Amino acid sequence: MDLGVRWKLHGDGKSPAPGAVVRPDERLTWPRTVGLGAQHVVAMFGASFVAPVLMGLDPNLAIMMSGVATVIFLLATRGRVPSYLGCSLSFVGVAAVIRADGGSSATVTGAILVVGVVLFLVGLAVQKFGARIIHAAMPPIVTGAVVMLIGFNLAPVTATTYWPQDQWTALLVMLFTGLAVVCLRGFWSRIAIFLGLVFGYLTSWIFDLTLGKIHSADASGKVTDHWRLDLSGVSKADWIGLPTFHGPTFQWSAILVALPVVIALVAENAGHVKAVGEMTGDSLDDKLGTAISADGIASVLSTAVGGPPNTTYSENIGVMAATRVYSTAAYWAAACFALLFGVCPKFGAVVAAIPGGVLGGITVILYGMIGLLGAQIWLHGKVDLRNPLNLVPAAAGIIIGVGNVTMKFTDTFSLSGIALGTLVVITGYHALRAFAPAHLKTQQPLLDEGTSSYDKPADGPGTP
Repeated sequence: MDLGVRWKLHGDGKSPAPGAVVRPDERLTWPRTVGLGAQHVVAMFGASFVAPVLMGLDPNLAIMMSGVATVIFLLATRGRVPSYLGCSLSFVGVAAVIRADGGSSATVTGAILVVGVVLFLVGLAVQKFGARIIHAAMPPIVTGAVVMLIGFNLAPVTATTYWPQDQWTALLVMLFTGLAVVCLRGFWSRIAIFLGLVFGYLTSWIFDLTLGKIHSADASGKVTDHWRLDLSGVSKADWIGLPTFHGPTFQWSAILVALPVVIALVAENAGHVKAVGEMTGDSLDDKLGTAISADGIASVLSTAVGGPPNTTYSENIGVMAATRVYSTAAYWAAACFALLFGVCPKFGAVVAAIPGGVLGGITVILYGMIGLLGAQIWLHGKVDLRNPLNLVPAAAGIIIGVGNVTMKFTDTFSLSGIALGTLVVITGYHALRAFAPAHLKTQQPLLDEGTSSYDKPADGPGTP
């Protein structure tokens, strides 16, 4: 059985010829391959650090399980889809909602584990029936609205939890990260979040040295005099040791909050597989369902031991685009690096010590970018918001999701925010479509043009 773990040496193994690409089944010399793997780890650092911290989970375990998830993904796709699986930011809002309702870390990981199972089943369905079933159930107006409300639902977390801890550091970090994203080029722009974290660390340290303690809310919300950067936990942490594991617990209310993220993950995976296929010149149509299922299985395994969910990372796809090296050997090296970082508690303590003000500046941009990805889906899918069939369900669902509107059905069961907003968008769109006049239904194609090439009919591209 070919598991995609054998690679041919590309040329002399040193430098690809001008315009040449290193294909997934090729590699450079091992020292260069290991160096590229380290570069991929750095590229995923920012988001993979921030996500578990924002979700209240162990960052050491998150990094370790990202390495495990990447190995699972590479084996499942037989080395044809070069991708790194890092901690998914799509669940940050879900975790915040579950914790606000009194849920523990076990409740968070239990809810996300169920989402992983559903994602795995969706992948199996795509393998059997093709991507058309995704587009029929979740056209661009639906996927865009759900991604948008997931991102914007996080705004109160930044405004009430992180920003007040140190507003001036938050402002400086926001400005620096924004400049890094816009002004830097190539690989450096891909690690702008990581650079923002480093800048925030240094800024907090300098402020502590020059200005002393700050009088503001701490991580618990209590207003006290405290240091911005507290590294006491770093000195106490061991250099080598296993991260903290815990099992999941399952609550229906938490599961219902988490399930809508399946839509975002399916859209994300489809887009990433398409992007990789276009860059490598290798049609990956037959691997879309496998990639989605592999993502689901990796997330199930991670959350089963107390880690966060995982998903393919656009940051690493950007690194491939910049280097034109698509070798899966580099991703195996990256996975090994992640496993090593995972067994270094001191490394996790450094991540856990990220000051609240730094997270405030980062999340202003990060959460907004997540939300605006929904708008990008609309633009790419040529969604016409003048059409009331599109406008009404999207408008209602987004306001419900962003405003955290609650529908109480019984004393023990209610839907709110992300879950209720997603339900309104999906059911509202399909219900309205069933009763809408014909001219509203034909104003735009049903399929998402961004991924419909996975399942083109025989009579030509773009045919409904």
